[in-house]
Amino acid sequence: MAEVSKSSARSTKSGFTADERAAMRERAKELKASANREEAAKAVLEAIAEMPDEERVVAERLHAVVTAAAPELDPRLWYGQPAYAKDGAIVCFFQNPSKFKTRYTTLGFNDSARLDDGTMWPTSFAITSLTAASEKAITALVKKAVS
Repeated sequence: MAEVSKSSARSTKSGFTADERAAMRERAKELKASANREEAAKAVLEAIAEMPDEERVVAERLHAVVTAAAPELDPRLWYGQPAYAKDGAIVCFFQNPSKFKTRYTTLGFNDSARLDDGTMWPTSFAITSLTAASEKAITALVKKAVS
């Protein structure tokens, strides 16, 4: 995501900035695509393909790991990012660092994920690269999340 320019940060007569209007258009597109499983999955793959090379490689592998671990999850876009839903509720999602201006990729889990462990448990994980060990851990988390 590009830096916010002064013009995109200013409100217009509608009360929304250019960035806010762009986000609303993106969300409308997501909702339309999510109405059809195949279209939603296609939109996820298109979003991954548009990522910078280093992030795209991680996202492609992460997508493969999640969909193999839990084929019952429906891939869809959520805030323009790959996400995976069960019965319409987002279970887990991916955030690429360039869009959110962070230093690492994030794999997150929503409250519909069944990761409960006592009175406190992690709901997001920083990923700097995917190794065999991290893929195994992600597979176990995703399987537990949908159990």
